[in-house]
Amino acid sequence: MNRFRYLIFLAAFFTSACSTTKYLQPGQKLYDGGEVKITDKSADKGDAKAITGELKNLLRPKPNAKILGLRFKLWVYDKTRTNKRRGLRHYLNTHIGEPPVLISAVDVDKNASILQNRLQNEGYFVAQVAGDTTSKKKIAKAIYTVQTGPAYHYNKITFPTGNDDLDTAVAGTNKQTLLKVGDKFNLDIIKAERIRIDARLKEEGFYYFAPEDLIMRYDSTVAGHKVDMFVKVKDETPDEARWIYKIRDIYVYPHYTLRDTALKLDSAVKYRWYNVIDPKQTVRPFTFKNSILLHPGDIYNRTQHNNSLSRLIELGPFKFVKNRFEDVTPDSAFLDIYYFLTQNKRKSLQAEILARSTSANYDGTQININFRNRNTFKGAELFTLTLFGSSDIQFGKYNKGYNVYQLGIQPSVSWPRFISPFNFTTNNAFVPHTILSTGYTLVNRTQLYTLNSFTGSFGYQWKPSLHKQDELNLLVINYVDAAHVSQVYLDSIKNTQNPTLAHVIDKQFTFGPTYSYTYTNTTEENRINTFYYNGKISLSGNLYGLLTGADTLAGKVRKLFGTPFNQYVKLENELRFFHKTGPNSKLATRLMVNVGLPYGNSTVLPYTQQFFIGGANSLRGFQAHAIGPGSYAIPAALTQGSAFLPDESGDIKIEANVEYRPKLFSIVEGALFLDAGNIWLLRSNPNLPGAAFGKNFLSQMAADAGVGLRFNFTVLVLRTDVGFPIIEPYLPAGQRNVINKIDFGSSSWRSQNLVFNLAIGYPF
Repeated sequence: MNRFRYLIFLAAFFTSACSTTKYLQPGQKLYDGGEVKITDKSADKGDAKAITGELKNLLRPKPNAKILGLRFKLWVYDKTRTNKRRGLRHYLNTHIGEPPVLISAVDVDKNASILQNRLQNEGYFVAQVAGDTTSKKKIAKAIYTVQTGPAYHYNKITFPTGNDDLDTAVAGTNKQTLLKVGDKFNLDIIKAERIRIDARLKEEGFYYFAPEDLIMRYDSTVAGHKVDMFVKVKDETPDEARWIYKIRDIYVYPHYTLRDTALKLDSAVKYRWYNVIDPKQTVRPFTFKNSILLHPGDIYNRTQHNNSLSRLIELGPFKFVKNRFEDVTPDSAFLDIYYFLTQNKRKSLQAEILARSTSANYDGTQININFRNRNTFKGAELFTLTLFGSSDIQFGKYNKGYNVYQLGIQPSVSWPRFISPFNFTTNNAFVPHTILSTGYTLVNRTQLYTLNSFTGSFGYQWKPSLHKQDELNLLVINYVDAAHVSQVYLDSIKNTQNPTLAHVIDKQFTFGPTYSYTYTNTTEENRINTFYYNGKISLSGNLYGLLTGADTLAGKVRKLFGTPFNQYVKLENELRFFHKTGPNSKLATRLMVNVGLPYGNSTVLPYTQQFFIGGANSLRGFQAHAIGPGSYAIPAALTQGSAFLPDESGDIKIEANVEYRPKLFSIVEGALFLDAGNIWLLRSNPNLPGAAFGKNFLSQMAADAGVGLRFNFTVLVLRTDVGFPIIEPYLPAGQRNVINKIDFGSSSWRSQNLVFNLAIGYPF
């Protein structure tokens, strides 16, 4: 009976949602969109399909949006009509609802003209488009009949043949031309070709040249629907646009304000190849040597000029940067460059309240108090001092009450250059940085333990290009020591003999270099396929361990400053691939393969360097950090009568994720996902049976599936996921595939197997 009620409710809803025409006035008809029909029988089917889709996107106005065939937004609009200016009804009407789009709002003739013009711009010179409307009851649509005619293709491309500098330079760009013999005539590509030529000439000193100085003439009288294209410099192009300009003098004003009207050239201080005008001496002259990339005598180059502007902004102390080029010698082509820099406030104090989520299913808040000095030593150095405190609560049926509270301080200094005995230089748009940072954090996991964590690092960050970033830390130091351990936690270690529990509170002392490489083009939203890759290698105690002969297995435990140090090599790899399946949907995938090799002074990675799996950003059908290592199953004695669940960790991690992300409506996005993976120890441990990595690792992979919603508020994305396991590696062999046991209708199954995750941001 309940099922029939459910079906009756759904039928009533769909019937109500479909009746979006009953609110129309007499004579009004709802616009149901436009249809484009190509009548040319000789038209290629592939071309006809592409043309139809392109022309349909040009039609205006757009009809009311549909979800699963229903005009949901129009239905909301009709149901929430109100004269009130406030309240939930008004909000739904104005923000979710959508007023009806009527056929009377459609200008069929104008649309037909736009379609015909587009076809002619794409080489269909004799195209004809006619529009009409058709209706059925209160629904109407527009029909556009298209006769494309033959498409005209390029027969010959001719560049200038003159001998002056400009003609020669334009002709020299022909190898990279966008206009290819045999291609279809296209006005947009012709415009892009003019811009391409202009961009190339700007690299060769033609400062005053503009795309409008080129004329692109074509002859369509060639037989066989062919076009001869002629690229030519206009005869009326001024002399300045024909000259190749060089740089004469460069002036930098580091303390510029709008009140400064005089150039004050008499107070200029020359530093190497540029002049600094800074009577108040707010910035030391050497600060700009890595940012001013043009030199006196250089031919003007727009890339170098733009990179200089980007670098001046990236220095940090300057809020605005503008420049001026002055033609100083009309009889010969020279330019003076003036850089006017408006400074930010040197010192600032800022308080932040952040919402945060972690991979361990912790959600909470963090308060930061940040002090910044943007020009600490008058060389654009950034000194930052951060005081922070955070409170995190773990969601799920385990670990409730074992919340985590943190207090800390993080001072750091960033220099906008390489500080090194070797001379490293770059000339792209990105300023390299040398960073020295330290920090202390007090970690309190209530009822369990309190840890002191000290960190320090010195290294470099630089970007070889827009999509690539490198980070090399010559030294990273991390020291963790337990300040307090509760009797509850000590009893858990004693009673269960679980080495993971003891490992958490072990002293951890690591020191060594790290290198990280990142490539990403995910910011290019016009791409159908985008990638993200991050690779990292971390070392600790390697050289010192070799020199001292450290070998824990042989009983040779070595110390530094009276403390045993960790020795390992750690490799991390993460690859993400995104594929657009439509204008408002994408497929997101991720693969991680991470390996840590402890040796010498260590038999296992320090806890802070180990890998974890499960949780809101990992395997979402399992509790955070509750999977593995391998097929190891947590003894029932550990959790019996307690909500405490230890964080399982490993030396090896393999994880793969697939997620389909469609936009549903407004700010709401959906998700369907599959996750798989596990962690393992490199060496076997008698207290953790089945935890070591071996040839049967594939049979120990965990897997889950689930659905989710994302609420994209622009400033943040609030994410909810519900996952359930489909392969449980801790079950006996042959019983791990639990997909046949899934019973969504069972309340007991749901309570035991469904895992709810609340997080901020996308999982990857």
